[in-house]
Amino acid sequence: MSPDTIISIFLGIGLAASVGFRVFLPLFALSLAAFLGVWELNENWQWIGSIAALITFGIATLVEIFAYFIPWVDNALDSIAVPLAAIAGTAVVVSTVANLDPVVTWSLAIIAGGGTATAIKGANAAGRLTSTATTGGIANPVVSTIETGTAVAVSTASILVPPIAAILVIIILVIIFRIYRKLRPKK
Repeated sequence: MSPDTIISIFLGIGLAASVGFRVFLPLFALSLAAFLGVWELNENWQWIGSIAALITFGIATLVEIFAYFIPWVDNALDSIAVPLAAIAGTAVVVSTVANLDPVVTWSLAIIAGGGTATAIKGANAAGRLTSTATTGGIANPVVSTIETGTAVAVSTASILVPPIAAILVIIILVIIFRIYRKLRPKK
């Protein structure tokens, strides 16, 4: 496997993890990076770098970010964002992975991209429900700010330094796993 292929996998998985925090923000970041020529996307996915995609993802990102600051709306968004995260996580990996057989690319995209995005989005949704239940939604804007900041940081790292993003993804997944183990009912 070439270094370019490995870097493209790191990029895709980093963006997929970021999708777990905000669905449209990493798509907007990828669109902006492709539009500015920072990243070259796979042939069938070059439309993501178009001005139309950039504007669409930009508007969707702003709407999503602001909607998550409204208590109860944020919980409703999570109910549709979990399946969207799986789709978007898969799409970002497929669009970025270079020089792999399509079967390997799609398998990697579904497992690593969709799986990572879904795991993180699911954990965030559970955390938001807990925040809503314990604070009546008052703490949800703080949770939303942290999630948006994390999405920005991971998306930026993914595009500028993909190996660092891969390390961040591992750290995030370890933290989620540890929290899950602590919250899981004991036998």
